[in-house]
Parts: sequence; C-alpha cells; structure tokens
Amino acid sequence: MKQFGGKVTKELKAIYEQSPNWKKGKFENLEETSMDINFQSLPKLMYKQIFDTEGRMPKENLPIQPFIKEEFLTPSEEAKIIWYGHSVVLMRINNKTILIDPMLGPDAAPIAPFASKRFSKDAQAVIDQLPEIDLMLLTHDHYDHLDLESIKQLKGKTKKYFAAIGVKRHLVSWAIPEEDITSFDWWDSEIFDDLQITFTPTRHFSGRGLTDRAKSLWGGWVIKSTTQNIWFSGDSGYGEHFKEIGNRLGPFDFAFMECGQYNENWHQIHMYPEESVKAAIDTNVTKVMAVHWAGFALAQHHWAEPINRFSKEAAAKNLELASPKIGQQFTVSAMPTSKWWQELS
Repeated sequence: MKQFGGKVTKELKAIYEQSPNWKKGKFENLEETSMDINFQSLPKLMYKQIFDTEGRMPKENLPIQPFIKEEFLTPSEEAKIIWYGHSVVLMRINNKTILIDPMLGPDAAPIAPFASKRFSKDAQAVIDQLPEIDLMLLTHDHYDHLDLESIKQLKGKTKKYFAAIGVKRHLVSWAIPEEDITSFDWWDSEIFDDLQITFTPTRHFSGRGLTDRAKSLWGGWVIKSTTQNIWFSGDSGYGEHFKEIGNRLGPFDFAFMECGQYNENWHQIHMYPEESVKAAIDTNVTKVMAVHWAGFALAQHHWAEPINRFSKEAAAKNLELASPKIGQQFTVSAMPTSKWWQELS
C-alpha cells in the first residue's frame, strides 16, 4: 500500500546504523520514553476516540483565509508567516518560500477504519494557489505530518526537501527525485541560500505501519537568517532537550510550539499546554504561537482546549502570543492576537 511509504531495506538500515541515535535496531529518544497504553486499557481508549466525540470537533468548519500571492511574495526584511491549522506552516524568508509539514489532506488516519476528518473544508485546494516552494521541511513520518496526497500535489512545485533520517525512503517511493532530498540527524545543519537550517531533537517516535516503528527519526527545525532566528519545535514530550536547543541555537525571535493531541496515556510524547509554554521558556523564546491543534481530533480533549490553556499560561509567564486565523498572513513584529476560536467553540 502506497500510504505506508518505503520499506526499510538492508542497505537503508546500514545507513541508519551510522547515526548515534540508532540503538538496538531502532532510533531512540535522548531520555527514556514510553507510551502508557496496554491491552487492558486499549478497548476503552479506542471507544472514546471513535464514539465519545462531544466537543472534540468545532460545530462548523474552520474557515481558511484567502491566500494573496502578490502580498506574500512582496520582498520584506521580516519573515512572512501563514499557518494552515495543525502543524502546517508556510513562510517567506530571505525571498525564499518554505513549507513545513504540509499535511493539507482531509483525513489524518487514511489507513484506519474510521476517518479523522480535518476541521477545515477543502484545505488541499490551497496547494494549487501556492507559489513555487523553494524548500520543504519534514519533521517526521506520521500521517498527520506527512500526507501522501499533499506530497503528490506539491511535487511539481517543490524544489528541495529537508527531512528527518528515514523519511527519504517514503518520498522516493512516492516518486520524489532522490537527489532533491537531504536527510538530517539531530543537530545536522545546512546552509540553504543564506539561511542556516538545523534539525533539533524532540521526544517522540515515528512509523506509518506495523513494522516500521522508530525506523525513521523525528525532530524540529531552526531557520536562521541574518536578521531572524525562528524555531519550529516539532512533536515532543517535555524533556531536557529544550534547554540544550536554547543553549546551542537560541535565543529565538519566534517559535512554533507543539500544543495539542495530548493524553495521559501518551504524555511522554506530547506536551500538555503548560509544558509547551515551559519548553518555550527553557529554549529562550519570547514570542510564540501554538500549533498541532485546530486540524484534527486525535485525542480526547475539547478541540479548543489546547489554545485556551496555552494562551492562559503564556499570559501568566509574559510570553507574547500570536494567534492567527487559519490562513492569515502575519509577521513577528505585527502578530495577530484575537481569540477567534471562541466564536466557533
């Protein structure tokens, strides 16, 4: 099945084994990490996920603001940023267009018996409106971040791909030219047209099928120009790696913080909103926005709970919060702050 992506071959395994983060036949986190799900709790968890849906989705589709290409492409000394819900971020920086984790498809669970429908209608249509993508950044291979249909649709307008080790095999299996893809281990850094791009650690996992769990890496991205230093946290549980990222690569002018789809059963791989704010502070960030919410109901919390808790904690900790509408363009010096989600809750 194409959705599963590429298989791990002996040749690929030999490459992965060169990574200091590959141990005992798989990639490992920097600190011990587990998901507290057992066979006894699984039926109840699955029932709640499929049938206990009250408040987990907005009452109406979340609107997407129109994309104005001319405005986006107009030269600017500041990065221009557009968020398309969940973890999809479009940026224009140093006159280059960067797209992060472009999962714009309608279903985050394409191989599951029950769909995980997107909160916004026809998000994939945005792809046809976008300009040429100079660089695509991919954090890991989970379905809510790496979407087959979105990748296929973007193929004709994307020049280069930077991806976590192991993700390349999926892209190649989907007919992306191998020479256009660069693989990154944690702390690897490349210069891309005067931008320094660095792959940072997270506390998470990977896999698209039953046999490839932790057979590719996971992480976040730092995008540094001569004037701005921007960090995309990537999916992560709370850990000591945040302080190390800040010490090595900070301070940051702005950060996209993972916030949403958390649960006590997988607390070590997804932060609670208060932890997400703490992680931003640990990493030496002063201006933030929450991502990994407003896209799909992948956990049992109310769909707007992540941003409500995150915004309350950010205010308490004196972090400046950007809260753009889906598809709304903004810059770090002119961040939108409306609580638009309250009208739709």
